[in-house]
Parts: sequence; C-alpha cells; structure tokens
Amino acid sequence: MRNRNQYTVTDKIITKITAWIAGIIAVALMIWGIITLWDLYHNQYTNDAQVQEYINPVIARAGGFITAVKFEENQAVKKGDTLILIDQREYTIQENQTQAALLNAKAQLMVWKSKVQTLIRTAQIYRSKIEVSKAELIKEKLELDRYKKLAETESATQQKLEAVQATCDIAAAELLSSTEKYQASLSEVNDAKAQEAVVQAEIKRLASLLERHKLDVTYTAVVASYDGYMGRRTIEVGQMIDPGQVLAYIVNGETDKWVVANYKETQIETMKLGDTATFTADSYSNKVFKGVIISFSPATGSSFSLLPPDNSTGNYVKIVQRVPVRIRVTNPKSESRLLKAGMNVNVTIAKNQ
Repeated sequence: MRNRNQYTVTDKIITKITAWIAGIIAVALMIWGIITLWDLYHNQYTNDAQVQEYINPVIARAGGFITAVKFEENQAVKKGDTLILIDQREYTIQENQTQAALLNAKAQLMVWKSKVQTLIRTAQIYRSKIEVSKAELIKEKLELDRYKKLAETESATQQKLEAVQATCDIAAAELLSSTEKYQASLSEVNDAKAQEAVVQAEIKRLASLLERHKLDVTYTAVVASYDGYMGRRTIEVGQMIDPGQVLAYIVNGETDKWVVANYKETQIETMKLGDTATFTADSYSNKVFKGVIISFSPATGSSFSLLPPDNSTGNYVKIVQRVPVRIRVTNPKSESRLLKAGMNVNVTIAKNQ
C-alpha cells in the first residue's frame, strides 16, 4: 500500500512537471508566433540576396613574355603597385629607332630652312639684276632713238645704227633672262618651303609615334588601378601574353559594397528609395549589417536572362517574379570588409504603411 501511494505522488509530480513544460512550450510558441506574425506584417524579408562589389579584370595593354609576377592570390594591393612586368626590350628598341628618326627629321628641317633662306637671297639677287637690266634697256633705247634721228639726217652711219640696235636687243634679252631666272628662283623657294612643310609634318608624326612607343614601354609594367585585393593567379613567369588578354582579377576596395536582394514582385509595393535595410550574412549570423535602398531594377530578373520566358508559346503557369533591389552597405569599412562578393545574406526592409 505504501508503494502504491509513493507511485501516485511521483505520478502527480511528473504530471505537474509535464503540464508546466507543455505550458511553457505553448507560451513560447505563442510568443514566437506573435513575433513572427508581427515581423511578417511590418517587414519584407528575403533570403534570395547576395553581396556584390566591383571585380574588374587586369588586362594587358602590351604583349610579350612575362618577366616577373609580383602578387599572390588574395593579396592586398595599393593603387600604383606593380603587379606584372613584361619584357620591354623590343618596345625600347622601337622607341630608340623612332627617336633617331625624329632627330634625323629635325636635322633635315634645319637643312631645308637654310636652303629656303639661300634661295630667297638668290631670288633677291635676280630681282636686283632685273632692275639693272631695266635701267640698261632704257639707256639703250634712248641711245637707239638718238641714232635713228642722226641716221635720218645722215649724221650717223647705218653701221653704227645697226650696232646700237643690236646692243638694245641684247639689253632686252638680258632683262627677259633676269625675269625668267627670278621667276624660277621664286618657284624654287616655294618648292623648298613645301619640302620644309613635309618635313615638319613628318616631325609631328614621329613625335606622336615616339609618345606612343613611350606609352608602350610603360604598359610593360602592369600596375594596380586602385586599392583592393587580388583574385586568383593564373599566370607565371615566362608565359607569352597578347595585348588585351585578361591576366588577373582585382576586387576594388575603394568603392562601397552593395547587396542585390531579389524580392518577390508582391513585396516591393511598400518600398521606396532611401529606405533602410538590415541584413545578416550566413557567415556571420550574429552580426547585423545595415544598408539603404539606392535603386530598383527596371525589369524582373527573368527578363535579363539569356532566354527570357515567352508565356504565349505554350501552357501558361503563373510564377511570381522577382525584382532585384540594390542596397548600399552603410556600415564602416572596418565592418563591411567582412562581407565578400557572392556571400548569401538575409535582408529585412521595414514596410511603409
């Protein structure tokens, strides 16, 4: 009889404990349910979201053999740090050849300038000879007129008149010759000036080509365009590369990171630009990050896919579409650096009633 009473008391205790536990669980579930319903009513939530940041390719602007690789995977780099060195000997030779050609062209320009000045002085001499020939011709014409009058009165012989006539013709011929030589010298001056212009144009071309070769030499040293982190390394010393080839990838550490949250189309009604968002990353579940909505996609994600759906081509099944929402991370860089591109996050945005 005592054992039966003991079991009865124990049963009562177990029953009470079980009832209390069940009650506590029920209350906890009720509280959890209320919190969940409150959260669903006041917030828009999605776990279809990823962290994004600018990941840009490092592209070769010059071709050749790689002589040095000065970075490792995941290494932090500063703007201007040398990443890759390319053999620059061929580019240096081209630069020296162009520089020599430029010096030669400048020397030719000096020769043509000197020649132009010489030809101008020669033309001035011929012009002076024209004036002398004109004066000589005028003198001979006056002499001829005088002897013609003397010949009419028989004061001069016909032989003397013919000699004076011949001298006058010679003076006219000298004037014509001087004029033609002057015109020819002017043509030579113009030709020399044209050649000078050609050489000047060649100097400009060679100067531009020299600048291009100097740029090519600088392109043999590939540097970081901004502060950031290097991605996977796939190149090695001695590898032959071509201009335009992607050598590596660099994660831009100077720009803000953002989250692309793919919300259902039925969730974006209450959202607007500037709304505050909170999110947690799967990697840091206890760390809460903050952000602000900066843009909405102009179309749903499926519209940008390689093969956009065409509902008119077959049986139609309505599927809720998702609209990418871009959220800029507002945490300090010391906190946001924990987030890596591609990480999954859970985003919550308060509803605007």
